[in-house]
Amino acid sequence: MPTDDHSSDVADQVSWAERITPYDEAHFITYLRLLDAEADGADWQEVSRLVLGRDPDTDAAARRCWEDHLARAHWMTRSGYRQLLEDA
Repeated sequence: MPTDDHSSDVADQVSWAERITPYDEAHFITYLRLLDAEADGADWQEVSRLVLGRDPDTDAAARRCWEDHLARAHWMTRSGYRQLLEDA
């Protein structure tokens, strides 16, 4: 089953900041894949497996990990992208 290139280094939770962090930069593709999956109506458990490399059947933190990364992906679309434009 293919997973995201960064699945091995996906944290249980995203460290929140009002600026883009090095973690965010390393996971831009992950965030985009989460947003695409959400737009397609994909099941969170499938997304957890394919994008985050987490097995919700055996990993108690899988749902929280998915929720947290999806929330950060939404933050990127609402606010974080502005930093990318300013820094360009």
